[in-house]
Amino acid sequence: MGVWAQMKKWFVLHLLIGYVFVVSGLIVNFLMLCSCIIWPFNKVLYRKINCLLAYSHWCQFTFLAQWWSGSDCELIISPEDEKYVGKEHALIIMNHKYDIDWLMGWIIAERYAMLGGSKIYGKQMLRYVPLIGWAWYFTESIFLKRNWEHDRQVIMRDLKNLTHFPVNYWVTILLFCEGTRFTEEKHKGSMEVAKLKGYPLLKHHLLPRSKGFVLTMHGLKGKLPAIYDCTVAFRKDGAEPTLMNILAGKACKAEMHVRRIRTEDVPTTTDEECADWLRKFYKHKDDVYESFVQKGYIEGNRHRQPRRYRDLLMWLFWAVILCVPLFSYLGKVFLSGTLTQQLTLLVIVAVASIGVRAMIGVTEIHRGSGYGKAKIQENGSKKTS
Repeated sequence: MGVWAQMKKWFVLHLLIGYVFVVSGLIVNFLMLCSCIIWPFNKVLYRKINCLLAYSHWCQFTFLAQWWSGSDCELIISPEDEKYVGKEHALIIMNHKYDIDWLMGWIIAERYAMLGGSKIYGKQMLRYVPLIGWAWYFTESIFLKRNWEHDRQVIMRDLKNLTHFPVNYWVTILLFCEGTRFTEEKHKGSMEVAKLKGYPLLKHHLLPRSKGFVLTMHGLKGKLPAIYDCTVAFRKDGAEPTLMNILAGKACKAEMHVRRIRTEDVPTTTDEECADWLRKFYKHKDDVYESFVQKGYIEGNRHRQPRRYRDLLMWLFWAVILCVPLFSYLGKVFLSGTLTQQLTLLVIVAVASIGVRAMIGVTEIHRGSGYGKAKIQENGSKKTS
């Protein structure tokens, strides 16, 4: 292992990366807040500005993955489907089995110049999370309370707005239909519900939640041309897929099976017909992942989209404008500052280190939402009562 690889494990460098991420994020959030002045007069300009601002911050994750750690994500996609990627609005349905499956999606979005237009379906509380949550709010992601009557109105309203984006500013909406991240405990309960209701049994996914998907299909038909079925799997020849390993410079090796489905081909005559289509859709995803488990790779046409240099250059831009004044200040404090100033600085560093670790902890599976578990228990209770 080389010297540079060892240096990537240094905590001081991790702290520096966290500093650049946090301060640049605060600057971006402030600029997004200022851009709200434009909204009443020119929504197109507002959206263009905020797509670019969001990219300038979010691409720091893809920089870490692609350039810092050397991680890669290879597509398994037909040539016919690949020619549409990055050239249309789309709904992305991805499995949610790993800490950083979303990051592999962001790598692909960056390589196809779609990252700034990425949206999510997220919990209402996420809009209040500093930095990324605030940016999701300003870029018009869809936030739900998990109260169906409220969420129905929010989904229809927000989907209508998302289809009015500027030309060549492609919107990609990420939807995890499982509702929460996969764990063995949640999977066991989920399959109990599937058995009771006679639904297809899945080995590697939770039972998909159909209400939001059905309503989304009613709202998107004729507006978003395609659904992209994305199934991510991590190979054993790479590092364990965690954000901590990415930060430590350890390369993760992923494969992503992608197939394009026209929204007009999704049945929406009745809600049950649409929900049944979704369950069959997830059975196909499960078969793809099971094949990967058995063979160690995903079968199909392989395509490696090359890296762009924009995320690397953007990170260097932020690093220069933020680290030069930081180092100047630190030098003055340690060379000529008072003891009080030096102790205060050490306290700030300690607090910052805790903050960086807490942000990474949000991505870890064992700290995921308990929503799926609660809903499974609720459904089980209804069946046995």
